[in-house]
Amino acid sequence: MGVEVSIFGIRHHGPGSARRLLEALEALRPSLVLVEGPSDASDLLPMLADAAMIPPVALLTYAADDPGRAIFWPFATFSPEYQAICWAVRHRVGVRFIDIPASWRLALPAQVDETEPEPKEAAFTGETEQSPLERDPIGVLAAAGGYEDGESWWRDVIEENPAPAPIFAAISEAMTALREASSPVRGQEAIREAYMRLEIAKAAKEAEGSVAVVCGAWHAPALQAKIAATADRALLKSAPKQKIVATWAPWTSPRLAMASGYGAGVAAPGWCAHLWDAPRQEIASRWLARIAAALRAEGHFVSTASLIEAERLAQSLAALRGRPAPGFEELREAAIACLCFGETLVWAIVSQRLLVGAEVGAIPDNAPLAPLLEDLQREQKRVRLKPEALDRELAVDLRSESGADRSTLLHRLVLLGAPWGKLAEAGRSRGTFRERWILRWEPEFAVRLVENLIHGSTIAQAATGRMAAAFDQAADLKALADLAFAALTARLTQAVERGIEKIERRAAQTSDCGELLPALLPLANTLRYGEARQSDADQLAALFARILTQAALALPYAARGLDQPAAAAMRRMMASANEAATLAEIGGDELAAWRNALRALTEDARVTPVIAGAAARLLYEAEALAAEDAATLLGLALSPSRAAADAAGYFEGFFEGAGERLIHDKPLREAVDIWMQSLDEAFFVEHLPLFRRAFSNLDRMQRRRLLDAVLGRAGAGLAGRLLCADAAAIWPRHFERLTEILGARPAHE
Repeated sequence: MGVEVSIFGIRHHGPGSARRLLEALEALRPSLVLVEGPSDASDLLPMLADAAMIPPVALLTYAADDPGRAIFWPFATFSPEYQAICWAVRHRVGVRFIDIPASWRLALPAQVDETEPEPKEAAFTGETEQSPLERDPIGVLAAAGGYEDGESWWRDVIEENPAPAPIFAAISEAMTALREASSPVRGQEAIREAYMRLEIAKAAKEAEGSVAVVCGAWHAPALQAKIAATADRALLKSAPKQKIVATWAPWTSPRLAMASGYGAGVAAPGWCAHLWDAPRQEIASRWLARIAAALRAEGHFVSTASLIEAERLAQSLAALRGRPAPGFEELREAAIACLCFGETLVWAIVSQRLLVGAEVGAIPDNAPLAPLLEDLQREQKRVRLKPEALDRELAVDLRSESGADRSTLLHRLVLLGAPWGKLAEAGRSRGTFRERWILRWEPEFAVRLVENLIHGSTIAQAATGRMAAAFDQAADLKALADLAFAALTARLTQAVERGIEKIERRAAQTSDCGELLPALLPLANTLRYGEARQSDADQLAALFARILTQAALALPYAARGLDQPAAAAMRRMMASANEAATLAEIGGDELAAWRNALRALTEDARVTPVIAGAAARLLYEAEALAAEDAATLLGLALSPSRAAADAAGYFEGFFEGAGERLIHDKPLREAVDIWMQSLDEAFFVEHLPLFRRAFSNLDRMQRRRLLDAVLGRAGAGLAGRLLCADAAAIWPRHFERLTEILGARPAHE
């Protein structure tokens, strides 16, 4: 090579590496800086030094024809690569990436020729499993030295060395020893190192001065090795190609803790940021002050004296362990002992925010973005919502323009598979024109939005297009109705219209009661809550009435001869449809048709008894069946002439979830009383779980009130106190059985 090439092996996302790297660059003053990263994205590097670029950010590359295949290269303020690139831009020095192109990484596996066996001098191969040495070699050295934190080891053993130049040489020697002790690299790792050697050689020929190479410490020995260029080119001969798109995307500090792009993640990005920001002499005191502030914010008392004792303890622990200054381990243990009173659970309350953080990066307005990401930024500014990496609660009022706009954006992102917000207490919130969201931004949402470019170039267009595709794939009426409601909440007018057309067409093609009934509740929700979103529901109201009528006509035939699982499913569908009729405030002939269908179920002997009982209860709750008539029906269903199993089924259908009716309705209690006294012991014991389930919704006070209603206050009070073993002798048989059902057994048992 014609110029001096200096290899700087660093720890990815290491603040100690970043600090010493800047010192080395200032001393060397290279004419060209080469950085480990995708070589086909080098044109985006100058933008990383833009004042509007706020780390953490990530270089995003994705396949042009399949945005779901994407790779991120994250950068934090304390990342050595970030600092090297910014240094080069500030000093007007050339800077570029030298790793294999992203177009190679993102190539489809089918494009690789798999017919030939892999030779020793490999053709291009896919990702290979990395050993711990390859993922985080400095972490391995730290563990060997008794450290939990690689950065603490780096600072103690290397950064404290006053001479910057020999440090990287020492790291290279250590990595050489580690590589000799491990198996030879192969597959994509070998190809990457071959590609970087060729790029370094090419840059050395072009550069007019010295060249600085910034790479992971593990690769430093390989990039310094004297290997023939022909051998390196042989490894690259079958590299696949894939058209890609590259851009910048905001990143979050929690995501820095995950392995992505640069291999090992950062176990504690908050701690690394603190190491980068705090003066060396104040690392311990400032970190303990941050812990104290976090604990106080959570309501814990932390005194100044405790802080002083914590720092003294950290200093003592460091001295005992032979370390020049307290590191992460010492400060954590001192904080738990002195500030958390020895309780690790108290430390756990604040450790996530302290160690991981909640920062979200920002990118300049002129950064090349996928159209959907650009539109998302515009929408975020318009509705005044800032992405954050930790959970944040947001309440919106749909009656205000700003609240409706925020709700619309969040609902549309949910439809696009990027749920920035999760809706909480949806039912109550809609009823009061309010929604309560839990917001949390994740970087992968950017990729999911890019994947939706096939549906449109704006959030609204893409959501509409995706809903259109979902409507085409929906298999039944309920799925279509759910999608229509989702489109309404996202204020996608075209999608709602398309959904209604699909529902009308599907409803005209089916008479299956099992498909018609489940579709009614989401349609009723759409009708009931459409007013809050200013939708025209006239067409939908007519559609709801039509489907309810169709379901009413089909119900009496669908409820006959069902087995237990089918009967349970039918009961749920009936309850849902009845709720929908109430919610939609339907009336006239349609409501009459529905109630006539329920009445027909109570009168048809071929209807499964549990369904007949449930139908009678729905009519009674809607005041379409008088108490006396309900008691008559119940008395007939529970009469000795009916099979005990059929009577038990009717009892379950009528009372499950509605046992409180017995407290207030004397005729119903008398009918149940007579039937219970007629049961033989074996049948009663066999069906006791069923009876108890029917009354399981009653709390303790309601059970006492039911006992009061059966025997009066004096008798119920005696039973409740269970004063003596022979008290059961004076109890009526029906009361004894009622106490069995309610779970209040007599004392003598």
